[in-house]
Parts: sequence; C-alpha cells; structure tokens
Amino acid sequence: MNMETRSTCPYCGVGCGVIIEHDATQITGVRGDPDHPANFGRLCTKGSTLHLTATPVVMQTRRLLRPARQGLPISWHEANTEIAAKLQAIKNAHGPDSIGFYISGQLLTEDYHAFNKLARAVIGTNNIDSNSRLCMSSAVVGYKQSLGADAPPCSYEDIERADCVFIIGANPAWAHPILFRRLEDAKARRPEMKIIVVDPRRTESAEFADLHLQIQPGTDVALLHGMLHAMIWEGWVDTAFIATHTEGFATLKQLVRDMPPREAARICGVSEEQILQAAQCFATSPATLSLYCMGMNQSSSGTAKNTALINLHLAAAQIGRPGAGPFSLTGQPNAMGGREAGGMASLLPGHRDPADAAHRSEIARLWGMADDSALPETPGKTAIELFQAAERGEVKALWIVCTNPAQSLPEQALVRRALERCELVIVQEAFAGTATAAFAHYLLPAATWGEKEGTVTNSERRISRVRTAVPPPGEARADWRIAADIARAMGMPLGADTPEQLWLEHREATRGRDLDITGLSYALLDERGPQQWPFVDGQGTERLYADHRFATADGRARFVAKPFKPPLDTADARRPWSLTTTRLRDQWHGMSRSGVVPRLFGHEGTPALSLNPQDMARRGLAEGDYVRITSARGALVLRLRGDAAIASMQASVPMHWGGEFVGGAGGINALTQPGFCPDAKQPELKFTAVSLEKLALPWRVSGAAWSADRALLRELLTAFDYAHCVPVAGPDGREGWSFEAACAEPPAATTLQRLAAALGLHGVGLLRYADARRGRSRLLRLDGEGAEATLSALLLVGEAGTAEWLLPLWREARPVAPFGRRLLAPEAADATAAAPPRSPQVCNCFDVSEARIREQLGRCAGSATERLAALQAGLRCGTQCGSCLPALRRLVSQVQPEEATT
Repeated sequence: MNMETRSTCPYCGVGCGVIIEHDATQITGVRGDPDHPANFGRLCTKGSTLHLTATPVVMQTRRLLRPARQGLPISWHEANTEIAAKLQAIKNAHGPDSIGFYISGQLLTEDYHAFNKLARAVIGTNNIDSNSRLCMSSAVVGYKQSLGADAPPCSYEDIERADCVFIIGANPAWAHPILFRRLEDAKARRPEMKIIVVDPRRTESAEFADLHLQIQPGTDVALLHGMLHAMIWEGWVDTAFIATHTEGFATLKQLVRDMPPREAARICGVSEEQILQAAQCFATSPATLSLYCMGMNQSSSGTAKNTALINLHLAAAQIGRPGAGPFSLTGQPNAMGGREAGGMASLLPGHRDPADAAHRSEIARLWGMADDSALPETPGKTAIELFQAAERGEVKALWIVCTNPAQSLPEQALVRRALERCELVIVQEAFAGTATAAFAHYLLPAATWGEKEGTVTNSERRISRVRTAVPPPGEARADWRIAADIARAMGMPLGADTPEQLWLEHREATRGRDLDITGLSYALLDERGPQQWPFVDGQGTERLYADHRFATADGRARFVAKPFKPPLDTADARRPWSLTTTRLRDQWHGMSRSGVVPRLFGHEGTPALSLNPQDMARRGLAEGDYVRITSARGALVLRLRGDAAIASMQASVPMHWGGEFVGGAGGINALTQPGFCPDAKQPELKFTAVSLEKLALPWRVSGAAWSADRALLRELLTAFDYAHCVPVAGPDGREGWSFEAACAEPPAATTLQRLAAALGLHGVGLLRYADARRGRSRLLRLDGEGAEATLSALLLVGEAGTAEWLLPLWREARPVAPFGRRLLAPEAADATAAAPPRSPQVCNCFDVSEARIREQLGRCAGSATERLAALQAGLRCGTQCGSCLPALRRLVSQVQPEEATT
C-alpha cells in the first residue's frame, strides 16, 4: 500500500517541506512538497536522500533499538526507574545545579517544552542549554540588544524583492542551498540586483557575487564600522529615521569616527575602494537585505558583529519593508522553535528572561506550580560552561539529547574529561555509534524524522507541522515521551500525554508576547499549511517592524556601540596559520544522520586541510602530504589539499570530521577554541591559530569491503599515525566501507589482523600475497566465479602507491578476470593494470563526475548561459536539487569549447 505524509526536512533551518512516501511500516521515498512556502518542491542533496537514512539496513545496523545500561540491553521500566532514582539521589546529595541538560536544535518544539519543564520545574535547575548555543546565540543576543526581541524581521520572499543582497559570514550556496536557488533565480530575473559577499574564502557564494570582500578572519566589526563611517560622512544615512525611531546614534558615531575606510581596509586586508563601494550599495539601494550565519556568530565578538550589521540597517532605514532587513539564517531545523520555547539557559518560554522574577512567576503559574516563585533563579550554565563545570566535578550528571558534544564542542580533550568524570551520563539518541554514546551510562533510543509528531519553526518564523509516517524501530520512543516518563517516575508528571497538549501549553506561554501564536492550532496548520508568527487574529506576519516600532520599552531600536576586537587566538611565529572550520556541500553537522548515506560522500569523501597552493609551494608542501595541525589545545593529522579559494596563511577544515570518521581523539574540534562571546556565550569555532608540521608517513594501509564491521574499523582509527574511514556507494545499490591509513613504521601484525577481521578477510577463500622483506602484503576476497568474479574485500599494505590500482576495481565492481595473476603480482607488474584515478563527483543526484562534465563542455558552444543549458540537457547535472550549479558555472568558465578532457 503506497501512502504519502507531509512533513518537514530535519536538516538546516530553511525548513523545507517534504512528502514522505511509505507503506505505513517502511519509508520508501521522499520528494519536495510543492505547496510548502519555504521550498516550493525543491530539495537539496541531503533532503532528497532522506529516505536513505531510513532503509531496512540503516534501521537494523545504525539505529538504537533498545535502552541500554553500560552497553547491555534493559527494559524501559528499568531505565526510567533507575535514572529517576539516580537523578533524585544526585539532587539530594549535591543540589539541583549538579545536574545539567544539553539538548538540541533538532528537537521538535514539543520536545523542547518537555525538557525545559523537566529541568526547571522537576529538577529545579536552569542548567539546560542547547547546541544552538554553538550556532545561533550571537544572533539571538544581537537581535535583542538592537531590536528588543529575538525576532528575525524578514521573510524568504525578501530575497526576490531585494535590490542589494549583502551576505556576510555565510556560504548559503552550500549551507542553505534552497535559499540560494531563490537568489540565483532572482538574479536571473533581475540582473541589476547587486550581490555583495564578505568572506575570508572565495566560496561558491562569493563566486556568484558582484563584489567579494575577502577580509581577514575575525575582522567583520572593523569592516562594518568602516562602512558606517563612510555612510555617515558621505551622507548615505537616513537622519529622519534615526531621529524618530532609534536611540544611541551619537555614541556609535563617535566610536566609528576612529574607523575610517582606510583604517578598516588596513585591518581587513581589502581595498578602501571596495569598502566604499559596499557601503554605498548597502545604504543607497532601494532595498538591502543582509544574510548571515556562522561566520558572524561563532566568534568571541559574535554579538558585536551582529549588532554592527544591524547598525547599518538602522542607519540607512533598511528595515521593516519588502526586500530590506537583517536576516539571520538559522543553522538547525528547530533552533528557532527552541528559542521560542525557552530551551536555553538564558531563556524562558515565550522569549522571557530567567533572571526576571516576574517572568519566572508567569511561567510557574502557567505550569501549575503551587508556588509561583518556585522556578530557580540561579543563572544556568551555558554549553561551554556546563562541560567546564562537569570537568571540575561540580556538575555530576549530564543528560544529552539528540546531539553529539564529543564531536561538536570545542576543546575536545576537556569535553571528554568532563564526560568521564560525571557520575551519570544519559545519552538520548536515534543513531548508534556517535562519539558521545561511548561515554553513556544509559543509552536511550529515540524516534527521529518520519517517526515523530509536532512542530518546528524555520528561519523566517514559519511554523510547520512534523508528522509521523511510520512507527519508530524497535523500542525507540519520542523524545518528549522519554522526558515525561522520567518526570513521572520522579513523582512530578509534566501534565501532558500527547505532543499537542505540550504544544498548547507552549502556545499559552506566547500570549501577549512578541511571538504571540495564540491564533494558531494544530488543526489550522493542518488546514492552511505553515504559518509565520506572530499569529493572533487569523493571519500570520510576513514582515516585522513595518510601522518602525520595535520591541523595546519605548519602541525605539538601539544603536549598539561595541569596538572592534581581534580574535582570542593570535597567529604568531609559533602558530602562524589561521584555521577556520567550514562545511561540506552534501553533509550536515556531525554526520550522525547524513553519514549513514554512502552516496553523500561521493562529492567529498576524504578529510583534508585546505591551504592556498602558493603557500604550499613556498613551504615545500605538496597535494596529499600529511601534516600535523597543532593548536594550543590539541593536534590532528590530516592530508593536504590545495585550494585557491583560501587566502594566504589561512587554512580550513570541514567541521564534520569527528572521531567517528577520522583518527585522533575528537577530530577537528580537538583544535578549536572554547573561548566565547561574553554576551552570547557562543564559542569562537571560526578562528584557531595553528602550526603545521609535514610528516613522513611512508607506510600505507588501504582496506575496503562491501560488508564490514564498522565498530571495529572505528576502533582501529587510533591505531595509526593517520587514518580515516568512510562509507562508499557502489554500483547496483551496493554500500561498503573504505579504510585508509598511513604510518611512519610498518604497522604491527596484530593491528593488521584486526583490520583484516573487520573487513571480513579471514577464513578460507582468500587470495594472499606477502613480501616479508619489503613489508608488503595483500589480501583479497572475490565474489562470484570465473569471468563474473569481482572484489568483495581487500587489504593492501606497503609503501605509498602499493597496488592502489585495485581500489577502483573494488569500488566500481569491475570483473577481475582480465587481470589474472597480476592481482597478486609484485608491484613492478602492476603498472600494466593501472586504472585511471576516479574523477571527483560534481553532481550527486545523477552521479556526474568532473571528467564527464569537462568532456561534455568541450562540445558545448555559445555564451556561458547557453553552454550551461547545453551541459544540463546532455548530462542532467544541476537539474534536480541545483546544489552543484556553482561548480558547474565554475567549470563552464574554465573549460573552453575546444577542450575535451577524458
């Protein structure tokens, strides 16, 4: 029986609508919802492969199915009873603030509400924070300081209606691709639209821009102050708007007097002319929309960056009308809903403040507490503070929900010490094998996308329904229910038995507030579709502050005067490189979900440190070299990749690579900075000073198998000087694992035996080659017989390049019969069998490689637009999700019609 259920994508904050195809027991497909106003049917590579995160294989091998204590299965009754007793004992012995909750922007609003009530009303602590602290808290505080409330004033429609789009600290071409498709379409319809991108890297978004300001990392405030200086002294500000609707301009004007464009240019490493051009376009365009994200937020000056940008909008009156305003792009699917529900240490439901006694009383009454002063007043610990307190032994219990701090938090050495020291670690998760799960005393299986009921809010304040298509696997339960069951076991029920009951209580918390949704209901959302808040009298609100009255006591917006400060780390002679964390086009966060889909590794499947090629040449470094990256907090070994988009003396690594996929405890976040913005408490993940040391690792180990022991492969990541392990998509729907390692000395025999076992290379039926004198060995297992035989598993050991021609044979499942004895021949005989290296994948939807695109472009004539259209017609690349369009445009500009590369 074929069925369809409308729901919402669980990845980024765009909040795309999806239609889940299923048979009531198994999800079989997914497509974009053409009626959803966030995406109108479009999906990116991640969203369009969501059904592949719910295949029978994933359900059986990658999902948590039963509660467990210290790795051993137990019943839910045992788990609830024991956890409730342990929490109560810790509370009695050490006080409620010895317990902390670390939750997630991927939870539904109903889940947030349940955990907030559990923490504050049942346990009695404000120690509840979300991983949204890592992505959005600077934006939250920036909006509150400048406009009076955490309320993004814009709508996605403003992208089409803007005359100038100012993108700073964001790469929406990869991070929010469906929004970027709207920007591409708008630019095609209105070529006069100006796009300005501010980014230390020449990203895919920057390539699309009319003007790219490639500033030095961490200098955003200097740039924005320099632009405001120019706007003031060139007369590009709206003095009437400033006088009537704002406060604090005189103080800010005095501050930016000392940041003329020439000085800002010196600090930022761009030209004065570029700053003047950007300032004029921003201020004088009929409508200017700014889009910003992690580059602005993940900084020790995160709030200062946000308020400096909003200052520009206020000075030029670029707010409160179509196409204009400061628009923070949310990183997670329900970070907005979590903020609304008060699911952070610095918030209470309905955009209230836990430091305000009146606000605490309002929520206590709403929650039916006997004493309206019963909610805790001690300030809660934010994410970094919470784990620092646990490391000191002050926090004894941590309950971690739908997030992976042993991968995502900075200074991983401290995070892991904190988890090891806690008396009680509860990890509530849908997917097995996260780094944090290894530290759990109790592991609780949670339902996830396609299995849950509730609501989420996207970046434009639009609330969408999330609906259940199939039941959760095994004994997994909804997150809100797990919280409610523990509260009941502690003798204090949450007073709700359904998601809707929780949502109704959340709705009541918004009454009379800036985000009032008392006019909404589940039934209305089901009938009319997603709606924007505030929603009171039967109609949502597309755009805020149209009357220029802001959410402050006097209705005036505030200019915020914060001086430029450099990042906390300093690049110096010891650590001269500036490292930033970036993201991959087809992956998301720590890859606990997206990482179960092998085809999403097709575009980029190897962890690497990217440097400018000229920097590499000057230092005697080459593509593929191994380097040890060292910060003040830790070290990590990665391979090098040249990237001309990186400026000199800068370096970048995608944020996704944790210990689940790459060797070295903690992955990339073993290096990163825990220091945070003093206002928002958001850590400076975007700037780390590092040193680089080239390593001599002549011994290589390559393993691959279509059937492998993933857990054992992960254990072996730390057995080599360098290692990474990723899933691989093969032909005919095959899925396997690839393991690559390098070391300074020949690997130990016992390590290789364990690796062989993990790859299924044991027992009878193996092909073997060994050269003890040279330290080379080869293990092969074939699948099938005669002319149809293919490689099902292999393990290659030796110097760099040893028998690496066999890897494409395995990946492509090519028959091995033509190679006969050469499969086990000494290396000298291998050259005749060498296969061409695999060309990088560009289009994930149709698995189109760069080599095929170059070959096709060699036959495409005409203008750049005509050649792109001909390419798409021939290979279909870029015609489905569009995520590869920036790369396709780049190749069109690089490959001349007469060029044909095979």
